[in-house]
Amino acid sequence: MPSAMNSIPIVRTLAFRPRPSSRFRHVTGVKRPAAGICRTFADKSTLPEAKEGVTGPNMEQAEHVSEEAAKVAKITGSEGPDIEGTGTPVQEILAGDAEAKEQAPQVMKDAISAGKGAQNAKPSTGRSFSTMARRRADMTPTMDDSAALPPSMFPTAEQRALYAQEQQPRAPQPVQEEKKGHKFPLPALPLPSNGNKDHRYDPVVEQVTNLMMLHGKKSVAQRNMAVILSTLRTAPPPTYSALRPLLPGAPPASHLPLHPVLYLTLAIDSLAPLLRIRSQRGAAGGGVALQIPVPLGLRQRRRTAFTWMLDAASKKKSRGSGNDQFALRVADEVIAVVEGRSGGWEKRAAVHRLGTTARINLKFGNRAGRR
Repeated sequence: MPSAMNSIPIVRTLAFRPRPSSRFRHVTGVKRPAAGICRTFADKSTLPEAKEGVTGPNMEQAEHVSEEAAKVAKITGSEGPDIEGTGTPVQEILAGDAEAKEQAPQVMKDAISAGKGAQNAKPSTGRSFSTMARRRADMTPTMDDSAALPPSMFPTAEQRALYAQEQQPRAPQPVQEEKKGHKFPLPALPLPSNGNKDHRYDPVVEQVTNLMMLHGKKSVAQRNMAVILSTLRTAPPPTYSALRPLLPGAPPASHLPLHPVLYLTLAIDSLAPLLRIRSQRGAAGGGVALQIPVPLGLRQRRRTAFTWMLDAASKKKSRGSGNDQFALRVADEVIAVVEGRSGGWEKRAAVHRLGTTARINLKFGNRAGRR
């Protein structure tokens, strides 16, 4: 018995191509275009140019006047207008249009009446008239025609003379010889004591930095000094105390934050004592020590003052945490010295009182020194 055949796979292999739908969908209220202008497929057979007797927009336009004149000149063998050049001259257009000729400028009317129009003049490759502005060089007057300039440009004779003087050629200036000598001025004499390259900082800043240094870590001391100066610069102006006068000639309080190094120097020099008390054992007899005042130099005075400030700063409490707390406490102590709130003023006063009382013992100090 023969096997049954399934026709479904055979149908799937066939390709069904339906007929193309209508070219335009009918819409109510829209006029359907002509059959010759419509295009439904990408072929050139339906183009308007391919069919005879069918014209479209921008087709079969009349030629330009210049194109017709060029064709006529080519047939007759004469020279016609240049189509590829600048175009038709303005006079040729105005000669054929009476209404435009009446509204044209007087310059064009004179050129047409003088025979420079398109009928009398030979056609040229360029324009016979140009509306381009004249060059600036043509409009600039020279020395020769400065006398004939209009009065509005040079109303007075002084202006004419000045203009003629400016137009005269200038003589070449002689080349100046280079002066022999030093390129930079010599330094003023005598040379400053800190003019050496090794002394890069202010002497007070350098001394205070060395006093703050611990275990040879100078970079840490320099960082602390930078924090101190920055705090003095950003702090509000201090308030001077009448009970704790500073050095004579101190600047106003509002100027100190602008100069933090001066701020620090003023605080140290004002607090620095003038002397120290040296105890000499057995000078009073019977093994009793004698108090002898000894004057101090500038660096010694500053060292003593800043040592007092470091002791007071080490006893203060930190206001926060971080590596800059010590520098902030020292800066607060400097401000307290300037405002007269520091305990270093009491130490200074005590040293001066003791030195005044023990000034009678100076002769013992000299006698001991001679021995």
